[in-house]
Amino acid sequence: MFVLGIDPGVSRCGYGCVRRGAAGLEAVAGGAITTSPADPLPLRLGQLAGELEALITELQPDAVAVERVFFQVNARTAMSVGQASGLALAAAARAGCPVFEYNANEVKQAVAGYGSADKLSVQKMIQKILALPALPQPPDAADALALAVCHLAAAPVLAAAARQGGGSR
Repeated sequence: MFVLGIDPGVSRCGYGCVRRGAAGLEAVAGGAITTSPADPLPLRLGQLAGELEALITELQPDAVAVERVFFQVNARTAMSVGQASGLALAAAARAGCPVFEYNANEVKQAVAGYGSADKLSVQKMIQKILALPALPQPPDAADALALAVCHLAAAPVLAAAARQGGGSR
């Protein structure tokens, strides 16, 4: 199974692709799509939408895992993340990819064993889990890789629940 994780944001949108193979989990790609804060929001959203669509077309993931906005103190940040999240969800749906959403606490619990882990702890655990030579940078890419790893851990449980009539996320 090949999963694309997306950590949404308008200024910096992290992405990370992880494949589960015979030898375990392997990072295939990771990075961040950036837009200039100096550009008007519609232009930035258009650029982000195009980049996400191109990424999904290029990588052809089996599933896409997107971070769900769970709680934000800053309403402006929440709106921005929500807009980027909507673009990611739509791009995946348009490409015919199954989409799964996880909140940050679920992802941190899956990769670090602690739902309140800090960004550095997530980076270190992703480096270890994926046997990366260095900490994944930027942190948004590490978060996106963590989303993919989280889904790969949850996928067998979700599949079993669906077989038993429990539905999907």
